[in-house]
Amino acid sequence: MEQSGTSTRLAGAVQGLMSELVSALRSGDQFRLAGTVARGNGPEATADPTLAAVRVVAADVVLPSVLLRCALPAPDDLTVFSRAAHAYPPPAGAPPTSVWSHWAMRRALLRLDASLDGTWDDDTEPDAAWLEDAPWQFLTHQLAVLAPLALPGEDCAVARVARRRPVDVARGFVRAVRRRDWLQAAGAGRWLVLLDEVPQTLGLDTGLEFVAQMGGEDARVAFQVEAAQLMRAGVPV
Repeated sequence: MEQSGTSTRLAGAVQGLMSELVSALRSGDQFRLAGTVARGNGPEATADPTLAAVRVVAADVVLPSVLLRCALPAPDDLTVFSRAAHAYPPPAGAPPTSVWSHWAMRRALLRLDASLDGTWDDDTEPDAAWLEDAPWQFLTHQLAVLAPLALPGEDCAVARVARRRPVDVARGFVRAVRRRDWLQAAGAGRWLVLLDEVPQTLGLDTGLEFVAQMGGEDARVAFQVEAAQLMRAGVPV
């Protein structure tokens, strides 16, 4: 029961954080992270699920600043972001998606000139071999999980795999919509707006609007669709 309660609180914290990020993307206002997470390392900080939620949302926590070119995150916001990356590193044997999302957090922090407490100075990419010959269904699922890596101009191994397989990602998008897996569809759609040679018959713009209409009550879905539509419109990075 305690584990179930913890999971519920974490899910709620993720929804709350993503809702604020959606508002920031739509308004263009600076998103402030500091003040939402308990400070220190005592029981209060340990019980607060918001820091774990920051780790779940990963590099997308700073997307409004990066995508909209508004004010850079304040130093105390970056401190919270760094705390989450330090507190929740991928354990030994973690899935590749966990390793990559943590790498994306570190890379975002390095790009934003955060000190990272002086502990990270290596931008070496993790291995992406698990995606190279992945079936299109699995590829789409993994890319959706790694949607924070879908950024204009991003050049990493995951993005390069996606660029080589636009038709497979499009097939995965359609499959996710048919299965009413709105979160996977939204994440795949975010990748598709950045890929060349996406089939015109896909109707991506209409598809994204449909995903938002059907799944937008989930803040995670709303966020990915909003990000995709902004990038589709040519928002510079």
